[in-house]
Amino acid sequence: MITKIRMSPSAASEEFGMACQRLIPWQGAEGEQEPPVGAMACFLPAGGSSDPDCHDQDEVMIVLSGSGTLDLAGETTAFEAGDLLVLPRNLSHVVHNPTDSVLTWVSVYWPLHEPKA
Repeated sequence: MITKIRMSPSAASEEFGMACQRLIPWQGAEGEQEPPVGAMACFLPAGGSSDPDCHDQDEVMIVLSGSGTLDLAGETTAFEAGDLLVLPRNLSHVVHNPTDSVLTWVSVYWPLHEPKA
């Protein structure tokens, strides 16, 4: 069975100081195991910054449109559409969009749930 999900700000909720649409996990069949990863589409408005975030999960950002900068544990890098950024776990990070258009990316993170302390 094919599952098709349209990424759209209209399907997103306010999380982390921006609009985020949870993509994985999707509503599966009853008794179906959760996938080992999570993913969300992120829509950061022009001139905006995400809330600071730090989690016990590795993360990959796949930049779909726009450009911005990533602050990760005291290091800053610029990025643009077509770039992939790797964020190791337990490092504080903030995404900035200094442009006049929406910055869009997909974050894939694992494990799906943060390990219990």
